[in-house]
Amino acid sequence: MRRYHHLVAVAAVATLACSKKSADESDSTVRPVVGVRTIVVQPHAFDETLGAIGTVAPRAGHVATLSAPAAGHVAQVFVTTGQRVEKGKVLIELDQAPFQSSLQSAEAALAAAERANERAQRLAQEGIVPRKDAEQAAAEMAKARADAVAARREEQLSILRSPITGIVTRMSATLGASVDPAQPLVEVSDPSALDVLLSVTPTDAARIRSGAKVALSAGQSANGEPLGVGTIADISGTVDSASRSVAVRVQAPTTRRPLRIGETVFGAISVGLRPAAIVVPADALVPEGDEFKVFVVDAAGIAHERAVKVGGRSGAGVEITEGLQAGEKVVTYGAYGVQDSAKVVQLAPASPAAASVKP
Repeated sequence: MRRYHHLVAVAAVATLACSKKSADESDSTVRPVVGVRTIVVQPHAFDETLGAIGTVAPRAGHVATLSAPAAGHVAQVFVTTGQRVEKGKVLIELDQAPFQSSLQSAEAALAAAERANERAQRLAQEGIVPRKDAEQAAAEMAKARADAVAARREEQLSILRSPITGIVTRMSATLGASVDPAQPLVEVSDPSALDVLLSVTPTDAARIRSGAKVALSAGQSANGEPLGVGTIADISGTVDSASRSVAVRVQAPTTRRPLRIGETVFGAISVGLRPAAIVVPADALVPEGDEFKVFVVDAAGIAHERAVKVGGRSGAGVEITEGLQAGEKVVTYGAYGVQDSAKVVQLAPASPAAASVKP
């Protein structure tokens, strides 16, 4: 009988131990609580954009590149890069001696040809020389006149003057250096007629249309200083052999500040407007290999991971084409710290803009 009571006592102790162990195990499986911010997904008008980086460049027809009219040497340089110049301003003067000598020689040859032609014409009329001699003299005089005109023009162009009012954007002339007609010496651009040249891939270029709006920002991202909104003027029909990109020209008649030739500009190009798209902030997307997932929160506050298909992107967020429906609650801030089936609690929004997605 005593042995029976002893066995009962041992069984009771074992049962209590098992119960305590089960309670401990149950406590160890309590879901972690994560503080997050969420939004309720609602359809929004979505303007898909493509981001591209480019530079400010002078517009065709508003830039002048000047070279020497003939081989020579640089005698004087009057301006420097970045300097503003008026139309007619002397930029570079070449050594005048060779040009003046050529002009004098051409003018002397013309005077001699005119005298020879006058004599030949008189003798031909008198029948002293054949008519062909008079015609030959007239041809030689015409050639001498053309040579004199060319020499005079070269002498005038040996002093390089700006043909437009603008900014000196390039200066390669060096005092005393020899030059030739194939060598650009100075470039002047009109700062009031500038375009933004963006570079895009051939695939993206096929989605862009003339007349589309472009949000411009200073620097290499959309987070830079806002400059204004431009319009696509044209899309190049060729691919640059060096960069393998396509040039897209943007015109922006009015900007918040004057643009500078050569500065870097980021453009968000509008490529499509959808009136009712499912859009989430970029913070809601969690990469998973080559795909993305989001965390959908149920009525009990439990987060469930869900694979989604991503469409276009814009400053308003990221379009979700598959995997989400209107009315579902998704984690935004804190999504990277959430695991599947985790318990989440709502944090106070940092600002009103952080609590919702703007269309």
